This record gives sequence, structure tokens and C-alpha cells, in this order.
Amino acid sequence: MGRHVGGALVRSLYAAQAHGVDRVPLVGPVILAANHTGYLDGAVVFGLAPRPAHFLVLASTFELGVGPLLHLSGQIPLEQGTGDRRALTSALAVLHRGGVVGIFPEGGRGRGDLEKAQKGVAWLALHGSAPVVPVACLGTRATGDLAASWPRLRGRLVVDFGEPVCVTQARVPRSAWAGIPGRVALERAAEEIRAALADHVAAASARHGIELPADVPPDLRD
Repeated sequence: MGRHVGGALVRSLYAAQAHGVDRVPLVGPVILAANHTGYLDGAVVFGLAPRPAHFLVLASTFELGVGPLLHLSGQIPLEQGTGDRRALTSALAVLHRGGVVGIFPEGGRGRGDLEKAQKGVAWLALHGSAPVVPVACLGTRATGDLAASWPRLRGRLVVDFGEPVCVTQARVPRSAWAGIPGRVALERAAEEIRAALADHVAAASARHGIELPADVPPDLRD
């Protein structure tokens, strides 16, 4: 129900469109891996996704007013930059139940071009036997806007779902996350996913005529 309410709210406030929803498998475990430029990316992808999803969300966000809603809709708190095993274990349990996990592999808001990506998405794909659907989230932040800014009301937002990427044939031992046997396979899977997502985001940006922000938002600069 939360997804339907979120989708209705996003569509009422913005000129929001979802493309490629038929590329998301209707059953079984799936990972939605999206680029990340703006504060509303998670809410927009969650609301426009064709299946209910459990997103990895910064733990600090749960301390805000939206915390109860995040808990109620089954979102997963993530301690960023710590290799949060509890969050990964919770996400893996969702996949083992045949559910959908949402993740932002870049690890934070930025240009959204997937120049770099973390390995958590590959670890989940390998251990959860789940295809990864690359997702381009476009229009949530303009160049020069702060990372915490909101897009203007009725502004055009696009969520474009790409062809699933399957890396499950390269399964590695569970010890891979500790950096022992299987680490190379994990890194290769992570790069395959990163490249597929980067290509999809670039193609979707050109296809829909919505440019990615040309800068790193001022409140995220070192």
C-alpha cells in the first residue's frame, strides 16, 4: 500500500513518468540499482517501481519525521561507510523471500554518472541469486542545487528501468565479503553492474532529454 500512496503523491506533485517497468521481473528476487543525485531519489523510485521494494536508506534518515513511514514500509536502515553487515543481512533475507531490494551503489548523492560504485550490490546479487535492474532516476536535482534540495513542483521526473543484469553464475563463497577467496569474482561482478548502470543512465538521460547535474552538490564537497 505504501508504494501506491507514494506513487500517487509523486505523480500529484511532479510530472513523473516511469519507463521500462515491463523489464522488472514480476516474481522472484530482484535488485533495483539506481543512480543518486537528489534527496527524493529513493521516494521517487520506490513510488514508481512496479513492485514493492525495500530500500537501503541512511540510518540517520530514520531519525527524521519520515522515520515511522520508513519503518512501516519496510525500508532498511544503513550505516554508511561501515560495510554494514546487519543491513546487508536484512536485504539478503528480503531476496531469499523472493522480494525486491533497492540500492544506490554510488553510496551518496553526487553527479549520478556511476563513475564509481560500491560492491554491496554485487554481493547481494551473488548471494541472493538476484538479477540487477539498472534504474536511471532523472530530474531530481539541477546543477548548482544543494543535495538536500527538492525539485520544483510539477517539474519533470523520469524513472527508467533497464534490462536486468545477471551475475549469479559467478557465485562466490560467503567469505568473499571478508576479502578472501572469491574477491576477484566479486570485484568483476561489481564492475559489470557499475558499467551496465552507467551505460543505462547515460542512454536514458539522452533519450529523455534530462541532463545529469554537471557538479558535485556544494553540501557534499570535501
